[in-house]
Amino acid sequence: MNTVSISPIAKVKSYLSLIKFSHTVFALPFAIIGFVLAITTVTEPYNKLAGFGKMLLCMVFARSAAMAFNRYLDRRFDALNPRTAVREIPAGVIKPNHALAFTILNCVLFVATTWFINEACFYLSFVALFVILFYSYTKRFTALCHLVLGVGLSLSPIGAYLSVTGKFDLLPILFSFMVFTWVSGFDIIYALQDESFDRSQKLHSIPAALGVRNALIVSTLLHVVSACFVWYAGVYGHFNFVYWIGAAFYIGALTYQHLLVKPTDLSKINIAFGNTNGIASVVFSAITILSIYIGKML
Repeated sequence: MNTVSISPIAKVKSYLSLIKFSHTVFALPFAIIGFVLAITTVTEPYNKLAGFGKMLLCMVFARSAAMAFNRYLDRRFDALNPRTAVREIPAGVIKPNHALAFTILNCVLFVATTWFINEACFYLSFVALFVILFYSYTKRFTALCHLVLGVGLSLSPIGAYLSVTGKFDLLPILFSFMVFTWVSGFDIIYALQDESFDRSQKLHSIPAALGVRNALIVSTLLHVVSACFVWYAGVYGHFNFVYWIGAAFYIGALTYQHLLVKPTDLSKINIAFGNTNGIASVVFSAITILSIYIGKML
């Protein structure tokens, strides 16, 4: 495989593409919910700006490590799959050993940042790294790989809450379960694109194991459960009417993506996966945060 020579600016863009930086909209908004829940409940002095900066760095470092490692580990399969052959490593834009070094650097920076947050975050950082890196192996032996990805992203609201309080609480955990079922469900939809390829390479996924129609049923059930967690979080957290506007939008977005993707028509998967879920995450999180602050003023 030949390595393409590119400019430094293009190199930065290639690494941002490698880690799909734009997909940060899936987990980061929920981390901000966890952070806001925490800072609006703590009574002792807390530097919100510095705390937010450290939480944000943790999100960037952890996600960058996870995505780069996934691309490094899957480079052989990516090169064989026409859909993914244009990715940076198989295309020769980024060398495999450079992607691995980038992964290690981000892991070190993630752990180092948690050291400056609190003891709980530091010790749990190793657990978080294990989960998000282990995901890259799961497609080799289990169709439940989508659920492992869901667990990885679901750590964002809990982790952000821990970064402020140093302890667990049920409300951010409810939001984490919401993220877990939401991400697991839409990752199944995304995996529909590679159903035939996964089978040919003996890779595991729910679409490869159950077929398109049954995989969509599983995805739908997961999103129904996610909607239930949205409802229960609102009830348990005693949120005001503003929250329920966001909840209705989120549930509507979940419904819409299942109307877009049908067993007989997979042409709108990218719209359902990227656009719909990204908008749902940002809008729901923004409205939830607004609801929290309005609730504090009332």
